[in-house]
Amino acid sequence: MNAATRRIGMIGIGMMGHGIASNIVKHGHPLAFLEHPGNQPVDALVAAGARPMPAIAALAAESDVVILCVTGSPEVESVLFKAGGLLASLRPGTLIVDCSTAIPSSTLKIADAVAKAGGRFIDAPMTRTPKEAAEGRLNVLVGGEAALFAEIRPLLACFAENIVHAGPVGAGHRMKLLHNYVSLGFSAVLAEAAACAQRADVDPHVFMEVLAKGGGGGVVLERLRPYIESKEIAAFRFSISNALKDIGYYTTMAGEMGASMATAQGIRQTLEGAVAAGLGGAAVPELIDLLASDTRPAA
Repeated sequence: MNAATRRIGMIGIGMMGHGIASNIVKHGHPLAFLEHPGNQPVDALVAAGARPMPAIAALAAESDVVILCVTGSPEVESVLFKAGGLLASLRPGTLIVDCSTAIPSSTLKIADAVAKAGGRFIDAPMTRTPKEAAEGRLNVLVGGEAALFAEIRPLLACFAENIVHAGPVGAGHRMKLLHNYVSLGFSAVLAEAAACAQRADVDPHVFMEVLAKGGGGGVVLERLRPYIESKEIAAFRFSISNALKDIGYYTTMAGEMGASMATAQGIRQTLEGAVAAGLGGAAVPELIDLLASDTRPAA
């Protein structure tokens, strides 16, 4: 089938999914999406020609490619395996593209089930933020057969600036967890340092200048900069609860591999403390204030 005429279905029009969907429509692809209370406002998508679908079966019946952009492995498994789910409605040859963050062992199980149901599967998780999703400038990490990667790449290019073939099925999700461990782990380290700097009465601009010109410089520092300097969170709209989920997925993967994860466990405990304090819905930069106000004795 001509790539330009393939019918695209999408499940998960959240903060990242909305940007993906907008760019798919912008590039002229027919798009249908599953109606869901968790979707971001879809009026602009509908006005651009995207069609809402009331149920997974209706979506599957009209889709050659189905993109999943949901929270994590439990949600992906629910979409696939529940009564009336995607597996029960899958048309032969349908390609499922899982852009969610997921546990790789779950991904392998899902890919096997999709193949047995007559479909095809790749994992294609993303890095960057909702801002880049809206701009069509995500990074996408693909796990799957080389031929499938080549087939789907033009569609991914509608919303991605950098596209990497990480390896076979599951490799995209493994690489995503490695990336997020480093990115979110560094965020936690910087948040703790910024909190200590507050207590030490270090000027936040001096703090930023020294780190940026030294070993702390980089993408994560620049995402935290607006909050450290002026309490602005727009550059890093990623919730602490989602950060905890991703670090938890990483420790699950590391545990399954028998890999060292002592540092990751410490980061996970920091995030768990923030969620327990009621900040699960807060953006990652707001972790700084919680840590700065922590009155527990130093360990």
